[in-house]
Amino acid sequence: MAACELGPQLLNGCLHEAHRTEIVAFNLQGLRDSLAQSLQPHLSGIIGEMANTSRLLKDLAEQAQIHLSQLPVVVDYLNVLLPCLCRTLRDITAYYADKSMDREHRWRTMYHKMGNELPGTTLPARFIMYNQFLVLLQYLLLRSPNFDMNAMESLRARIMLLREARKIPPPSSIRPDYLRRYEALDFWNQETNSHWAEAIFTQPLPTRREFKRQGCTDAFGPMQMLGYLPPLPLGVKILVKRSFDNDRVSVIFFLQLKNQAPSLLIRSKWMNQNWVSILGVHELAIRRDSESVLYLSRWSRSEDRAKPWANLAFLTWEEMVLFYCTFLCLRVRSELTVNIRPSEFELRKETRLFQAQIHDDGYSHVLMVLEDAATGGRRLHAAVWEGKLVACPIWTAFIPQNVSSTWLQRKTDRRVWLRDLQPYVFYDKYQPHNQRRGRYGAFEICFVNSEAADRFQELFAPSPAPSAGTESTGSTNETPTETAS
Repeated sequence: MAACELGPQLLNGCLHEAHRTEIVAFNLQGLRDSLAQSLQPHLSGIIGEMANTSRLLKDLAEQAQIHLSQLPVVVDYLNVLLPCLCRTLRDITAYYADKSMDREHRWRTMYHKMGNELPGTTLPARFIMYNQFLVLLQYLLLRSPNFDMNAMESLRARIMLLREARKIPPPSSIRPDYLRRYEALDFWNQETNSHWAEAIFTQPLPTRREFKRQGCTDAFGPMQMLGYLPPLPLGVKILVKRSFDNDRVSVIFFLQLKNQAPSLLIRSKWMNQNWVSILGVHELAIRRDSESVLYLSRWSRSEDRAKPWANLAFLTWEEMVLFYCTFLCLRVRSELTVNIRPSEFELRKETRLFQAQIHDDGYSHVLMVLEDAATGGRRLHAAVWEGKLVACPIWTAFIPQNVSSTWLQRKTDRRVWLRDLQPYVFYDKYQPHNQRRGRYGAFEICFVNSEAADRFQELFAPSPAPSAGTESTGSTNETPTETAS
């Protein structure tokens, strides 16, 4: 069967085996918890590697949908791995479901018999081998310079020995014509510079304000079955992946390198089938639909109205903010974006407590302090002050709860230092380390005028109330509070 015809079958096979791996790992957790403490570490190691297997299979399937034109090069390798992984999972299931033995003997029998199937490869080592193979497959699919053909061939040979020991029929042979094509010099000729979006969700959150009411995640499409979307042009860079509702739905931001156009892929599992949709960020609009849900909509030309594309429910306010800012910044900076409604620049249910102009790493930015009505969280938000990209996010930083008296330090009439501030940056040319000051790396805010610095300091370190009989000798110079619509 041609590789292009096998594509949908194999991509869905990856997700099917990922789901099977999760089920088997869950059952092994129950087995582990019933064993003596001395017997648990090896089983815990297997369960951990199985979690990695499931994640890598899902990532590979979703990335292959974006890089569909490059799928033929990995098809033969998937045919090597998937039947062997499937047999391993079925064998584990048979052992722990064997009621003729108590649980300890089920575990001991499983560990030793499966570990002896291929000498030198224990059961935990088997899953480590699978995972190393999957990582190299991702490198091959993504044309990563980290791809190592020698390592791939060594692992493939090892898996083939295991297949032979388990009497699994041999797969089709690896077609060298694909590999020769992809091993050409231009295979590695790609954009290797990192993109700001790749780092947004890698930083640990300094705070976690969970929503009290959880919304529902849905994908509305139009959707097509996984593997059946038309191939995208060559040259794609995956930026961010976020999962929702226990990975029933996932969203991937990616760039088409030819025109730097950002796009989104959404995958949803429904009726035991995986469905996908891809749209450019410029084709979508975003708003906060409820306490914990971001609503993405598309314009239907046939119906001449906006229609839902996805509802994404978040567990924490911080992750919602980061997703919203990432989407908004990619949309504003896309050359394909025609216009953006002013309401899209404001995250609903946030109140603006403060706004002023600042000098920031050589740029003029507007700094806002925003407070979320649902969680009470506060954050700093810096955006472009003027010009074509006015209001485009530059960075945001979450303010710690119950900030101490040492958090804010007034250095001059226009300069304020903030300790332990972790900005999430949405612009490659902005360098936050240029704002670091002092031995503790405090973050410096430089206001255009001293009155703004006064109001900012008052917001976090209010002056003591005057004693009875004391007369006010100056104006308060307060800024009206604005609420995002």
